[in-house]
Amino acid sequence: MAADWQSGLERARAHSPFLRLALERRPELAAQLADGLGDEALAAAKASGEGIAESGLALRRERLSLALVLGIGDLAGAFPLEQVMAELTGFADRALDAAMLAAVQRRVEHGDTRGFIGLALGKQGAGELNYSSDIDPILIYEPSTIARRDKDEPGEAAQRYARQIVELLSRPTGEGYVLRVDLRLRPDSEVSPLAVPLGGAMSHYESSALAWERAAFIRARAAAGDIAAGKAFLDDIRPFVWRKSLDFTAIESIRRLTARIRKAHSGPREPGPGFDVKKGRGGIREIEFYAQTQQLIYGGRNPALRHRGTRAALDALAAAQIIHADDARLLGESYDRLRVIEHRLQMVDDRQTHSLPSSAEAIDRVARLDGMADGAALISELAAICGAVAARYDGLLGEQDAPPIAVSVPESFRSRFEGRVDMWRSTLRALRSSEARSAFEAITPELLQALGDAPEPERALARWETFLSRLPTAINLFRLFEERPGLLERVLRILTFAQPLADELARRPELLDALIDTGALDLPSDIPALIARMARSEEDEYEVQLDRLRQVVGEERFALGVQLIECRHDPLDIAEGLCRVAEAAVATGASIATREFRAKHGRMADSELMILGLGRLGGGALTHASDLDMVYLFTNGTGGESDGPRPLSSTLYFNRLAARVTAALSVPTAQGALYEVDTRLRPQGTQGPLAVGLDSFEKYQREDAWTWEHMALCRARPLYGSPPAKAQLAELVSDILATPRDPETLRNDVLVMRSEMLAAKPASGPLDVKLLRGGLVDSEFLIHYLQLRKGIALDPALERAIAQLAEAGLLPADYAAHHLSLTRFLVAERLFAPDGGTPSPQARAVLARACGQENYDMLLRSITRTRHVIAGQWQRHFDQQLEIEP
Repeated sequence: MAADWQSGLERARAHSPFLRLALERRPELAAQLADGLGDEALAAAKASGEGIAESGLALRRERLSLALVLGIGDLAGAFPLEQVMAELTGFADRALDAAMLAAVQRRVEHGDTRGFIGLALGKQGAGELNYSSDIDPILIYEPSTIARRDKDEPGEAAQRYARQIVELLSRPTGEGYVLRVDLRLRPDSEVSPLAVPLGGAMSHYESSALAWERAAFIRARAAAGDIAAGKAFLDDIRPFVWRKSLDFTAIESIRRLTARIRKAHSGPREPGPGFDVKKGRGGIREIEFYAQTQQLIYGGRNPALRHRGTRAALDALAAAQIIHADDARLLGESYDRLRVIEHRLQMVDDRQTHSLPSSAEAIDRVARLDGMADGAALISELAAICGAVAARYDGLLGEQDAPPIAVSVPESFRSRFEGRVDMWRSTLRALRSSEARSAFEAITPELLQALGDAPEPERALARWETFLSRLPTAINLFRLFEERPGLLERVLRILTFAQPLADELARRPELLDALIDTGALDLPSDIPALIARMARSEEDEYEVQLDRLRQVVGEERFALGVQLIECRHDPLDIAEGLCRVAEAAVATGASIATREFRAKHGRMADSELMILGLGRLGGGALTHASDLDMVYLFTNGTGGESDGPRPLSSTLYFNRLAARVTAALSVPTAQGALYEVDTRLRPQGTQGPLAVGLDSFEKYQREDAWTWEHMALCRARPLYGSPPAKAQLAELVSDILATPRDPETLRNDVLVMRSEMLAAKPASGPLDVKLLRGGLVDSEFLIHYLQLRKGIALDPALERAIAQLAEAGLLPADYAAHHLSLTRFLVAERLFAPDGGTPSPQARAVLARACGQENYDMLLRSITRTRHVIAGQWQRHFDQQLEIEP
């Protein structure tokens, strides 16, 4: 839509006394605007204070000129809302910075603003300043660096500067004012000085700040004075604003704040005379709170949500599928329109108002200034906008009337539950505070019903009690259950069916966060995406990066376990997902450790570390209980020493680096443990060096390796290293495996190894499908025997190797299906019966369903049939009969 400068000027003169007077006081700008030279007028307005020595006068001239040009440009449709707000914000930043410098130099002639910080909050921080707005800065000073006279104490100097800044910007003169300044957002504003020492501010935000202050700092920005120090301060308090765990207590805090605001607001609830478009129901503030509440909850885990601007925040929340795209669009468009109406209200008399006038005639003036027919049209539009906004905001806060939960459980169980609850209230630290008990009361009916509906209510109650007793605090957890219906039932299924997940959840309740994220029940993304997520740390510290790695791996492994309980995916897909997570973790952990190592020891020219995955990691199918079988290798370069401050020889360099990578992947940090790393499959086992050169590895494998080492190599896969190095290693492994062998010697070696393994490590129970005769170990021995005997089907993924062996007529066509059925059971069993024993009656049904069988008896029969098939092929190729118990 083309700009209509004439209409804008006419409406301004007719309906805005302030703009009419400004046009008279700035005739040169009025002429440019009449000629449609908006950009030229804007540049002239911003330069209108140049050459004026007195800062206050220069800023007042610029402010009036900008208000005129932006106002007319807005009314003419030449300057969009985003540009108007950005220009107003830019002026506020310049004005605050100039006022800070002027205050310092009034006392210290050549002083500067080092150590004196102006943080912009509210709409200035967001770049969304009003047409006639105040600003809400926080002034912070560093006592050791703030400019001052020798006889001045730092605090005394800072307070003097703060008072002068407020005076310079806010005092009306014949030239008007610059900006109204409100310093009440500073820490403990009732008792604290106008400028706050840096240490005091840091202490406040780390220990005693309130939820509304967290919301305020979403939009905080270093805007004036010592910008670098301001940015550093905001970085330091980032953990205060952005919590690592999902923070559903923020909803309760914002709910209470909103209730107080609505209660304190005495104006009309519905649009009409006196309605406040900012504070009224469905107004600007509710849209801002809607976005900020969601940002507080999810922004600690997802930096993409950390936008200062309201519309950008809404769009990011929609992109992350936290809010519906239609809601984001409606709220965003409503926000823009309400801000335009707010500007019209303020343009009339340059007053900091957000309310419609009390008279119909005055409302008509505002409407016609905007180009509408009359005030009735304006009120009608506001009613539609605010009604839609209020409905969505009420939904966020849970203010719709919800019927009470009708609990239907046996009276005997209800009685036992109530007795346990009484005991919990008096003994558990998680219920120690009144707020925690209040939050718990809110979910008690749902908890009772969920426990009563569990397959084994008494068992579920006991597991819940154990879980609750291990929590240091549970307020956030209870709020989470309250805000997310259905989550409690899922948690009880975890506690009932999967002891490993239940134990992990008790140690780290924040793992539930993973179930709230969009796509929580989807399989993990590809390895590059996982690596990017694991490596996304906001700090460069080694321990922080390792914490991030453990956080992501823990969430992914936990989510995969829940997906197994929910029978969301085939256990084979779960196994592949676990392997993708592990492979990404290996790459990320190795990269983190390598960067840290190189800082001390430099690089080794023409040589690099490689990691070879074996066992289930190499084969691409892990369980929740799997170790990581790895071998560290390095390419053979020119030798010599590394080029760092503390140089090392080649062998020592890579052995120490390998040890560092192992520690990165296995040593617990604040975020818990990661993996058990098993390096015993390296050349010469535990007697050999941790890392060996590629040439030494090849020599050992060709000349000294045992048959079992070559069998292990059948599932070897390069996981870490440059693409050329990985390709070279993969080719070497394939070449070693394809070496011709004496069939009889190979057969005897395999049988001896299996016999020794059977004696040393017998099956742990009737469902140990790994070690039982006719189980997975027998199948794997058979597959590797055939691979090495024929030098074919050398694929680390067993299902693909089996398919190639079947094509060669060495295995039946359906053998892969049988082998994978046992793998499927093993993956599920590691959660439902981790000790290899018989799962509980209720867990049996879930185990059967996860494995694709109608019931547990059918599952057992299927396992027995598969073991007989494997035994039959064992006898075919080894001429040895296996005893398979029914």
